[in-house]
Amino acid sequence: MREVVATGLGVIAPGASDVPGFWHVLRNGQAISAPPTSMPEGRIRVAEVTDRTIMDRLPVKAAALDRSAQLAVLASGEALAMAEIGAENTDLSRVAVIIGNGGAGLTSLDEQFHRLYHDKQSRLHPLSVSKSMSSSSASWVSIAYGLQGPTFVIASACASGTHAIGIGGELIKSGLADVAVVGGAEAPLNRGTLLAWESMRILAPDVCRPFSKGRLGLLPGEGAGILVLESAEHARGRGAPVLARLAGFACSADAADMFNPSEEGMARVMAASLKAGGLAPQDVDYINAHGSGTQANDRAETAAIKAVFGASAPPVSASKSVTGHGLGAAGGIEAVATIMALLKAEIPPTANYLDPDPECDLDYVPNVARQARLRAALSNSFGFGGLNASLAFTV
Repeated sequence: MREVVATGLGVIAPGASDVPGFWHVLRNGQAISAPPTSMPEGRIRVAEVTDRTIMDRLPVKAAALDRSAQLAVLASGEALAMAEIGAENTDLSRVAVIIGNGGAGLTSLDEQFHRLYHDKQSRLHPLSVSKSMSSSSASWVSIAYGLQGPTFVIASACASGTHAIGIGGELIKSGLADVAVVGGAEAPLNRGTLLAWESMRILAPDVCRPFSKGRLGLLPGEGAGILVLESAEHARGRGAPVLARLAGFACSADAADMFNPSEEGMARVMAASLKAGGLAPQDVDYINAHGSGTQANDRAETAAIKAVFGASAPPVSASKSVTGHGLGAAGGIEAVATIMALLKAEIPPTANYLDPDPECDLDYVPNVARQARLRAALSNSFGFGGLNASLAFTV
């Protein structure tokens, strides 16, 4: 089995339009929260990408893409540029594209349903099908950059981006690809989708406060986080600097409940990721938690970490405290955050933290970033439907 390394990172996130900007807002705990453009009356708050200039970088015609695909293409472009992948040094037929989407073309669907039912139009946009189909984001990344290897979308709720990264690594290990552009993208901040989430009564009224006493729920977000993975042999052959090693990946299903998270399932997948990477619990110096800010998730994830790591659990922080919950994009965005933490030797904080919750009693690096020697880190994602995934990175 071939060793898998990361050589490129790309991100579009609330408050940031590239990796340096993302790390700045993350390590400074600059939480994003405001009424969405689609619902400016302010009843719901979200973490939205508001930089409109990013579309100037889009290498394909923006009007042909759903917003989720636009974000995927933009983040992939940054990652490919960082990795310096191109036809001159890589067989593009051996470059896979695997993107995680929770809901795919939700913005385009919402726009066309409004046109049909509210505006009483009898005809819809001629690109409605291609903009809303679930495979669109991966297809557009392939088209935009001429990548001809295995290309598909993974939809596994909030674990989608993490699954995409892990499966991309497995394709490289097995020899089905030399390089994989992997991660997640999501643009769910339209009126219909937000009202659907609001009906569940799990949305935060202000900001996301993972693991904190007084947390009131998740904050919907959008964005894209993309990694370029390749075999270590391929990276060496073209002289590419290695950012991190994808040491381990595991995924599982609770087979229990659609909404209530399972402590046992979370613990099992973290332990399996460590085993796959040849790591012991004491080797891990940092955990980027799923940390959604809901009562049930944060309690269960805390208990699961304690079950795997015992009394010597490493520091834990939650990127969603800054970026909001990017749904299918979250795993990709948080994998970028985890690798950046390893590279910078710094743990980004859990922002908006108020007071300790007796049921969440780990070190969550509250509000202020922390310098630390980091050798290995986990990135966790736990989705509705009991879908679990964990990545282990080392430097």
